[in-house]
Amino acid sequence: MPQLLLKKWINNFELIPIFRNYFSSDKEFYLLIRQVLKYRPKSLGLFKLALTHKSASKKLFNHHFYNNERLEYLGDSILNTVISDLLYKAYPHKDEGFLTKMRSKIVSRESLNSIAQQMGLEKILFQKLSDYSYTNILGNAFEAVIGAVYIDGGFNKVKSYITTKIITPYVDLEYYERIIIDYKSHLIEWSQKNDMEVTFEDIEKENRKFNQPMFVSKVKFFDKILGSGIGYSKKEAQQKAAKEAFDLYIES
Repeated sequence: MPQLLLKKWINNFELIPIFRNYFSSDKEFYLLIRQVLKYRPKSLGLFKLALTHKSASKKLFNHHFYNNERLEYLGDSILNTVISDLLYKAYPHKDEGFLTKMRSKIVSRESLNSIAQQMGLEKILFQKLSDYSYTNILGNAFEAVIGAVYIDGGFNKVKSYITTKIITPYVDLEYYERIIIDYKSHLIEWSQKNDMEVTFEDIEKENRKFNQPMFVSKVKFFDKILGSGIGYSKKEAQQKAAKEAFDLYIES
């Protein structure tokens, strides 16, 4: 997006009436940003955008609806780059496979949702859902915040922010070394070693509440259900089903 259009976009975002329903003044919003994000923003409009879920989208100039999805895309890329750099330096003798798995664990939906919750991101999130506890809204908003910090302060600023305000307080590398993220692959490997064949049965269901499909997955050994899971993608549902089976039949 050209710089002039981006500036107009952000300036218009300052005028959206919805924010007056949440905060009595920009000063209140600014203070909450500093309290929750531990960051001093130059542009409040940019961070209002980063913290706006599509359920709270508003029309701006040229009749377009704006929310945090584009900033989420940007933040996702930046987060992966900074985490990759950090892991490369933290583990000089580990191979590419180990580094990739570690990065996947740190930037997983479950991990980012947890970090966002620990930060208290729900206090400054604009959304209109009655219940979003089973969604990835917080983790997605966190990625959008990273995108906003990058635009607001540049790459060196966002790299420093991720390192000092995110990694140091919320990311324990030793913990991520121990945990399992890809439960499906782990379960399949375990079943092959034990001469078992597990299968995944997937069903897609309509979810009018969130206006997107839901997937239900079941892990089966013949006719016995070992675990089940629900997610917004088939992959997410399968991972949850595999985790339940793993917890019940392998670790128990």
